[in-house]
Amino acid sequence: MEAARELNYRPNIIARSLRQQRTYSVGVLVPELSDGYSSLVLSGIEDCLFQNGYALLTASHRHKSELIAEYPKLFFDRAVEGLITIDTPYEDNLPFPVVSVSGHQRKDGVTNIELNHDTAAELALGHLLELGHKRIAFIKGQSFSSDTEIRWESIRRVAKRLGVTTRAELVEQLQGDSPSPEVGYSAMAALLARTRDFSALFSFNDVSAIGAIRALHDAGLRVPEDISIVGFDDIWGAAFHNPALTTIRQPLVKMGLLAAQTLPHRIARTGETAAALQVEPELVVRESSGPVSREFLHTTNA
Repeated sequence: MEAARELNYRPNIIARSLRQQRTYSVGVLVPELSDGYSSLVLSGIEDCLFQNGYALLTASHRHKSELIAEYPKLFFDRAVEGLITIDTPYEDNLPFPVVSVSGHQRKDGVTNIELNHDTAAELALGHLLELGHKRIAFIKGQSFSSDTEIRWESIRRVAKRLGVTTRAELVEQLQGDSPSPEVGYSAMAALLARTRDFSALFSFNDVSAIGAIRALHDAGLRVPEDISIVGFDDIWGAAFHNPALTTIRQPLVKMGLLAAQTLPHRIARTGETAAALQVEPELVVRESSGPVSREFLHTTNA
């Protein structure tokens, strides 16, 4: 061992894998490597698995169905022992253990790491109601996102309970697969072209909220003086945007860490592994939300 240290000896990983019949490698499948959501989850995964001696093979599918289908096969050919997916819907039963962050499909051999979306909706809508907002617009996620319909169902359910009407003309859906704020800009522009009869917006994620704020600015509207904005995720840039973004914080690093802690247990088949593990959101109030304006109240009451 002393000679190995002096000579900076590194063991032959291939030889060790053949002897132990293990590769200590894990595949990670993400939509994008450029957006804050995936990066934060991935940081939690990397920290945990690296400390436990696992190597990561990471691939981004960019929402292309053929890549979502092909990458797990490629990972299997590379002899990974398990797979972590981030916001990636899939239909196939995979030949190794899977932990799915923001996954909602119930399959054998899969553990889903899920956010409590009902609580998230209660926090966001409750905050806006406390500020006096009753006419609230919504930007839904893209159709390919795993969380889009689950989150929207929670919003509608909670809104009904709180007495908030989800008007069809005040709902816009993100289009396109760009991870940039551009999709939020376009959604808000489409919403404003249809109506300005709202005093607040609850957006699907922080990136789209940032784009929406720019569209409001270009339309001569101020945030939060004219329109309050609540985002979702609490990515790194949310606190440093101008205005700083009020948002629903997903514990993204924790979700990645939880996935990385769960997968080795599925690989080793040690004890019972839950089909779903739920994490809780948190409301982070910053500068993009404020009381409903007197001008809006006067207009709506006129």
